[in-house]
Amino acid sequence: GSEMCIRDRQKAVNKYVKNNYDRINVTFPKGQKELIKAHAQKHNESVNAFIIRSVNETMERDAE
Repeated sequence: GSEMCIRDRQKAVNKYVKNNYDRINVTFPKGQKELIKAHAQKHNESVNAFIIRSVNETMERDAE
């Protein structure tokens, strides 16, 4: 019943993500993850959103 529904939904979500997003595995020095997490929370954003914003802002600045 509902377990199959959940599995089907997860499969659909995974397919959507695979088709619409690129994944990048990033490695940070020990302890940095918590600092990043705390900073993102302070600014009411997810870690992912913070990293994307940081990269985009840096690329814009570097283009000047």
